[in-house]
Amino acid sequence: MTEPNLIEAAAAEAVTLTSELIRIDTTNTGDPDTLVGERAAAEFVAEKLTDAGYEITYVESGGKNRHNVIVRLEGADRERGGLLIHGHLDAVPADPSEWSVHPFSGAIQDDYVWGRGAVDMKDMCGMALALARHYKLHNVVPPRDLVFAFLADEEAGGKYGAQWLVENRPELFEGVTEAISEVGGFSITLKDDVRAYLIETAEKGIRWMKLRVRGTAGHGSMIHRDNAVTKLAEAVAKLGNHRFPLVLTDSVKEFLAGVTEITGWDFPEDDLEGSVAKLGNISRMIGATLRDTANPTMLTAGYKSNVIPSVAEAAVDCRILPGRLEAFDRELDELLGPDIEKEWMELPPVETTFDGALVDAMSAAVLAEDPGAKTLPYMLSGGTDAKSFQELGIRNFGFAPLKLPADLDFSALFHGVDERVPVEALKFGTRVLDRFLRTS
Repeated sequence: MTEPNLIEAAAAEAVTLTSELIRIDTTNTGDPDTLVGERAAAEFVAEKLTDAGYEITYVESGGKNRHNVIVRLEGADRERGGLLIHGHLDAVPADPSEWSVHPFSGAIQDDYVWGRGAVDMKDMCGMALALARHYKLHNVVPPRDLVFAFLADEEAGGKYGAQWLVENRPELFEGVTEAISEVGGFSITLKDDVRAYLIETAEKGIRWMKLRVRGTAGHGSMIHRDNAVTKLAEAVAKLGNHRFPLVLTDSVKEFLAGVTEITGWDFPEDDLEGSVAKLGNISRMIGATLRDTANPTMLTAGYKSNVIPSVAEAAVDCRILPGRLEAFDRELDELLGPDIEKEWMELPPVETTFDGALVDAMSAAVLAEDPGAKTLPYMLSGGTDAKSFQELGIRNFGFAPLKLPADLDFSALFHGVDERVPVEALKFGTRVLDRFLRTS
């Protein structure tokens, strides 16, 4: 086959691999006793890479069900810093009764690949796996070392995936200076059908926080002035209704300036949230990067309806802008007061600049496949394994390119019902990634 035909074959394989990965139920509940499928997915990836000729590194990172697969493809210039292409194999839970198709069917229908993980992030894993196989099978030598990593446990913070590898096997990433992964490189359609591809250069920090209130236990029929449930409910309501101050970070400023250049739309600071709404479906994601958020997600208290418990707890998902942690803590203390106990797991923000040879290579690869498009930096309101890899001094970007239909509410698909990815977007993304990896 000629080179264009070879790439088209790799793109078609990316679609098949994405579907096959979705069919492996890799639900990550965060509870080690209820995990399924991560090992099976890692073994699937390991087999595909071994069949292509790689010597794989297969790492158990947290018992029999937490597994990671890493391979290195040597580049022409071994003195250059390597590039890491990483993706996670786990996915969040899905209730089949809510879906149009079974969430672990991997169905290919209506020009989409359907199922849990289709965009978060078995699409990128499928594209990366197809290209890794393609390069090895056809003796492609990239400009520099490429490290492909397929990881566990991202959906629960990476404790048994990226974080574990950074702390225990950092030598696997020796010489790597830059990395790409999920939630970037996808298109949004702006004014006059102009597409902008958003490259993630920043992420909010994550703090998964538990609030705990103690009170006096007693019988539910009595009068109680020290009810832990009541005090917790008041604190949760206060926090859930609080609006943290609006803060314009450099990443968000650069994104909005780029949109203004393309569309002519203004984003005045005295009506920033209102003007961001003009961005349509993506406005939910961009709007969440204008301020810190603290969203209560779970409540736990009591064991019987006529017993007032002595302890009540709540889980709160906090997302904090770069540079805002100390101010966030002060605001939280003022809001909740001294009687609310707090404990948390914390993952840091990520931020880099939208410049340099790697960014140029990303933009060139996108424009080669979609000549009229633009590329813009943006901040992700969520988090990725980049939070762990930055600890090794690696510069991180979100770049899993997809050319999306203008009417697709892409941001709603992440952890949503009927998660799916367009077949043609996967093929487009594979071609873009191939151009990028051959020139970066």
